Amino acid sequence: MSSRSRSRSLRLGLGLAAVAVAGLLAGCAATPSTASTIERGTDTVVIDVRTASEYASGHLEGAVNIDFQSPEFASRISDLDEELDYIVYCQSGNRSAQAVAEMTDEGLSVRDAGGVDQAAQATDLEIVR
Repeated sequence: MSSRSRSRSLRLGLGLAAVAVAGLLAGCAATPSTASTIERGTDTVVIDVRTASEYASGHLEGAVNIDFQSPEFASRISDLDEELDYIVYCQSGNRSAQAVAEMTDEGLSVRDAGGVDQAAQATDLEIVR
């Protein structure tokens, strides 16, 4: 094999490796559990895990604000009713994914709706200001 062929093969191999790594990293990103719609029942509570100022700037109609970054977050979720279902959202989907993990560890039935705009679309709830 010529050095030119080896160089081209090496570049091709590195390119394929980069694509594979990118695919693996994309699989690790926080993704909400929604396809396009999240069904809500009478026993469903929507929780906004953003800060109070983010919540005040616009939140889903009827959503309860429990700030994920607050020191009281763990105690607030431990007080939630295990008989209810929960839908959680934040600004972009990062905090909601973390909150869902903690809430699931508490034994709660919870779904991640991602960011506020995605959550509004998935739940068919209005953003109120």
